[in-house]
Amino acid sequence: MKINFEDETNVNFDFDYREIAEKVCDTVLDEEDFPYESEVEILFTGSEEIREINRENRGIDSETDVLSFPLLNLESPGNFGNLEQDMSIVDPDTGNVCLGDMVLCIPRIKSQAKEYGHSELREYAFLICHSMLHLLGYDHIEEDDRKIMEEKQRVIMERLDIRRD
Repeated sequence: MKINFEDETNVNFDFDYREIAEKVCDTVLDEEDFPYESEVEILFTGSEEIREINRENRGIDSETDVLSFPLLNLESPGNFGNLEQDMSIVDPDTGNVCLGDMVLCIPRIKSQAKEYGHSELREYAFLICHSMLHLLGYDHIEEDDRKIMEEKQRVIMERLDIRRD
């Protein structure tokens, strides 16, 4: 797993955010039995910047905690059978499958951790887990899909032993 980080905010956490991101992404991929070497892009940004990205890409003029931009065209969530035929998602330099991009709002991570009464580490890890599942085709618009995604998040966070305080 290769993660390319871009930081517009001078991230300041009391944990190694790179190590945690790698652990979470690897755990999601293991849990989903993803069969290829892969990479993602993670952008750390501020409140106004994520609001602008949200408005431009989703037509929603509000701040959010995380945005996910998947590159995979999957028949169904977690079904990776047709990926071998799509060379457009493979980085020619590394041979890795490009899963997509995550945009994380650092001020929102900090404020939500306080609001929900848990650590910034837990909020950060959860949002990366959530975004990775989106990159692998999961969603939470429909009630049945929401239940599936929430259960996957719960299992992954337990496996990581990152719990609410």
